[in-house]
Amino acid sequence: VQLQASGGGLVQAGASLRLSCAASGDALKNYGLGWFRQGPGKEREFVAAISRSGANTNYEYSVKDRFTCSRDNAKNTVYLQMNSLKPEDTAVYYCAAKSITYYQRPYYKAADYDFWGQGTLVTVSS
Repeated sequence: VQLQASGGGLVQAGASLRLSCAASGDALKNYGLGWFRQGPGKEREFVAAISRSGANTNYEYSVKDRFTCSRDNAKNTVYLQMNSLKPEDTAVYYCAAKSITYYQRPYYKAADYDFWGQGTLVTVSS
């Protein structure tokens, strides 16, 4: 499966953005999905994940009440709705797909994922 992330941009603190990750080459319903980010001078870190069923999600603590991960299997797309953005959210955001999963389980380790998108840059100014 190939993943294409989009929706990044430059926004002010407090604004919202919705990232999209469109899949091609296979049906996204077969995959557990996740979002990761890598800020300037930082290592890649987990942001959010959604189970193959779509019923269960997992979030990194600092984004838990601000970000929402969802999936639309009919559109072969996963989303990350980001509200109340902060300067510390500035990063390149990557979507990822895991091919072999428990149906109800979201996965938060980068090493668990098999396929990665190219990343989309989110910059939040103060």
